[in-house]
Amino acid sequence: MTATFDYGAPAELFPSKGKGFRRKLVSYKRFVSAAAAIQYAIEELEAEKLAGAVLEVNEERFDDVAIRNLYASEDYPLKRINSNVVLS
Repeated sequence: MTATFDYGAPAELFPSKGKGFRRKLVSYKRFVSAAAAIQYAIEELEAEKLAGAVLEVNEERFDDVAIRNLYASEDYPLKRINSNVVLS
């Protein structure tokens, strides 16, 4: 992960659908900011769709573990609803 993440940059979130080896990416959502995309991923997505999700910001991709870490970071600018996110 980059040293300074731009939470204000536009972002796209690609949630996953399905289970196991044949998991497929489904339709994506665009967000005005990475912070909003991260918030949606953690607070709104079902756990199975977050597992295997990909966040794209400034042509860089982040997996579900990185998304959780960005949400739990001290630099995350939005109010957290889910304070139980575990860093990996």
